[in-house]
Amino acid sequence: MTTRTVTSIRPRALVRASGGPRYAVALAVDALGTGLLRPFLLLYGVMVLRLSAPATGIAMTVGVVVGLLCIPAVGRWLDRGARSTVVAASMLVRALGVVLLLAAPAGHVWPFAAAALVLGAGNQAWPAAHAALVATVAHGRERDATLAAGRALRNAGLGVGALLATACLAGGAAALQALAAVTGLAYLTAAALARSVHLRARPAAPPDGDGATDGDGTTDGDGAGGPAPRMRALLAANVVYVFCLNVPEIALPLVLVTQLHASPVWSAAIFVTNTVLVVALQVPLTVLLSRFARRTVLALAGVVLAASYLGFLAATSLGGGWGAPAVAAVSVVCTLGEIVYAGSATALVTALAPAPVLGRTLARFELSTGFGLAVSPAAITALAPHGPTALWGGLAAATLLSASAVATEKDRPAPPKTRAGTGG
Repeated sequence: MTTRTVTSIRPRALVRASGGPRYAVALAVDALGTGLLRPFLLLYGVMVLRLSAPATGIAMTVGVVVGLLCIPAVGRWLDRGARSTVVAASMLVRALGVVLLLAAPAGHVWPFAAAALVLGAGNQAWPAAHAALVATVAHGRERDATLAAGRALRNAGLGVGALLATACLAGGAAALQALAAVTGLAYLTAAALARSVHLRARPAAPPDGDGATDGDGTTDGDGAGGPAPRMRALLAANVVYVFCLNVPEIALPLVLVTQLHASPVWSAAIFVTNTVLVVALQVPLTVLLSRFARRTVLALAGVVLAASYLGFLAATSLGGGWGAPAVAAVSVVCTLGEIVYAGSATALVTALAPAPVLGRTLARFELSTGFGLAVSPAAITALAPHGPTALWGGLAAATLLSASAVATEKDRPAPPKTRAGTGG
């Protein structure tokens, strides 16, 4: 088996490998729209619909959890060969969610919950659909770099959208309604662009067979043929890994404000720094680490994240005027761990999955990601009152255990299944 390591990749090649210029624009528009609304959906429920904060939060959580139920159907749809259609559908569903949001009457929580459910379904369906589309037009390490570039582009769009929305917040309820309307138009535009790519895959296409290699040139099982792989340890570990995505948004603001009594400016600075670092370093770091096996890199990400959690434990013990700057410094290490995790996790799952069951394999992975994102706020806020050791020590121990499980899991295929028939 031939080994290929990517040492550099040109922006034009990334655009081509992601599905072409129209698809790249669709990703940017979709991310911008999500950045305009997603961070302020809670405020929309409270300020525009005049719902209580607890009722709004519960409705949003229920929407995310119920939205996970659509993922298996998305996986089966992808395995029938659909690609750009599924991506466009995920964007169109979110446009429908915005329509429901705008139509929701004030003082009624159920219409808001319905809008949150539809938005959640679209958000949950998108990652698997996007990864499957990229895997259809790009292969091997070029595919890994393209997935990383897509994440960097999405973070840039989210950041710009959030900044624009923040600037408009002074307008109150009317401004939030206008932001929602613009978000709906952005989703419609992105859906039209994605659908225009007209990309399908042959359901019975053989696996691409690219193997990720260790430093000595031996493969770690990536791209092995046959039926869907068993990834129980990987999926369980991913639930813990994904906590890192909510650390800058939930854990650090909670610790800085309630335990260190620091200015909220620190939280904002950490969030902005996280976004900038992801945009700037996601592709270069993914390409740099492409010389190692994807499973090895994913295990390394867990070690880096665990080290950052222990760093937060040490930083919070400083208290006073040094605690907040120390937390901000350690957050850079946490972001590096997040970048390594994001650059290797989906790439590993995509490489492990044979083409006939790519959609269902990605759906299983996204279910674990969605579950982790859903439970992490509750877990973090439950651990925080028990002190820094419970929060950061618990996260570090769980993440190290997950990294060990990832490193030691063997790639075992499931029992043989009948291959899907060919189709257009």
